[in-house]
Amino acid sequence: MGPFTSPMRPRSGRCGRAGLVLLLLFHTTVGQTQTPASLKLVVLEGEGAINNVKDLRAKEPVVQVTDENDAPIKDATVTFMLPDSGASGTFGTAGTTLTLTMQTDEKGQATGRGLRPNTVIGQFEIRVVASQGTLTARATITQTNAAPAVAKGGSSKAMLILIIVAGAVGGGAAAALGGKKSSAAPSTPAVTPTTVTPGTPVIGAPH
Repeated sequence: MGPFTSPMRPRSGRCGRAGLVLLLLFHTTVGQTQTPASLKLVVLEGEGAINNVKDLRAKEPVVQVTDENDAPIKDATVTFMLPDSGASGTFGTAGTTLTLTMQTDEKGQATGRGLRPNTVIGQFEIRVVASQGTLTARATITQTNAAPAVAKGGSSKAMLILIIVAGAVGGGAAAALGGKKSSAAPSTPAVTPTTVTPGTPVIGAPH
């Protein structure tokens, strides 16, 4: 019976290899992410912000990266770039970085952390580039560095008092000038009356 038992054994080797191949194909299909056809870069926060150069406070920019169907893209690379001269700023706590690279979160968002303005007053642009694979998207964010327009505390009150005093002094001077002008009007010259004294007529002899 020994020679006839071999054909009856299951071919477990081939079945095992086939099952392994199917399992690998299943996991590959499930774990595969669809590659977007294009990227969109949307500015969520920071556009038109006014930064206080005195307190070194700025509005951190926030952007979102999506695909052509507006679905957020996670782990896309986003780079924020500041101007190297004029009105600008820096990223990070060290205060010397003009560029900052971040990865998008589950919402497809990235933030320019630690933005601080420099002391140059004026408008500037933050350039933003998002990329994933061979796809890229670009955007610009416009902000303005400005100093406080009105002085605080007693200085403004002192200025107001000075303006009021100056106005009062000016009004008094104008009144004094007006009084002098009226008193200096030309007066009517005095008229000396003519006096006629009667006398005795003298009649001489004819010549």
